[in-house]
This record gives sequence, C-alpha cells and structure tokens, in this order.
Amino acid sequence: MFAALGIAVYDADTRTKRLYDMDSQLLESLVDLLGDGLVRDGRLDRQYMAARIFSDKELLTEVESLVYPKVREDFEAWRTRADGPFVIMESAVYLEKPLLAGMADKVLTVTCPEETRVERVMLRSPMSRQQVVERIHNQWPDSRRTALSDYVVVSDFRHPLLPQVYEVYVKMKEDI
Repeated sequence: MFAALGIAVYDADTRTKRLYDMDSQLLESLVDLLGDGLVRDGRLDRQYMAARIFSDKELLTEVESLVYPKVREDFEAWRTRADGPFVIMESAVYLEKPLLAGMADKVLTVTCPEETRVERVMLRSPMSRQQVVERIHNQWPDSRRTALSDYVVVSDFRHPLLPQVYEVYVKMKEDI
C-alpha cells in the first residue's frame, strides 16, 4: 500500500534472498559455517539452512552476524537511489536484531493474530504449521514490538487496512 502511495519499499526478506544469489562472498562464508549441503544446484538451499539455524540459536546468531551487515549495506545503497519523501524498510525482525538497529528514524509495526499469521505464511510457503509456529515463537510478540513503535497498523480483517496505512502515511510525511 505504501508503494501505491509512491513510497519506495525495501523488502528485507526478498533482498536478503537476492544477496544469497548475488554475493558470492556471503554464500562462501555461509557454506564455511553451515557446510557443503547449503548449496544445491549452485544456489543456497533455504530449507537446509532453516533446518540448521532455527533449531540452534547459537548457529542462528552466527549466520545473522554474516547476513545482517550485508543487508544493512544493501539497504544503504538502495536508499541512496530511492525517490520520495521517505522510504520504508519492511522487516519482520528489525527491532529484534541489534545489527539492524539505528537504521530507521521511525518504526511502524503491523500486528496480526497469530493464527492469521500462520495461515498467511502457509499459503505462500511450503512450510508446515509447526515450522511456521516455531519461527513465529522465535520472534518477539506484537506487544513488545508495538511498545517500541511510533506507528501501529492492525491487519486482522476487522480493521480496514487502507485508512490505517493512509493515516500513517500522512503522519510520516508530517514528521519529515
């Protein structure tokens, strides 16, 4: 919706997947850490990586220490090319990750009931319900994120999204 309003949106998840394909140094560092099974047909096997890191918090932290600085660098380069009054970085874990901290002037959190989140992820991903729930439980709860946010949008099928997003858009433009 922000893109429809002319705001450049950096999708951190999509861009990170692109980095896995484009940054050979990053991929090599991840193979050194996670083993040769990480690469299949010349590309990072995200299912293999997820199976390894989401059951081992220490390994997850090590992977993040390699990946997030690259994401940060990619975002900064992208931001210099973006047009508009402000930009949006979409990231499910922005507040949780110290390696991403300080990149935003304002924080917008989108909340959603857990069951709705699970259903949405399962519609766009081959993950099982258990895998989705495990990943959600590895993230902060909405209450913790909203406490640290400047703006909150509720995406629960009961609160219309467009008016909420437009209100945030207007406030963000005013805050510039």
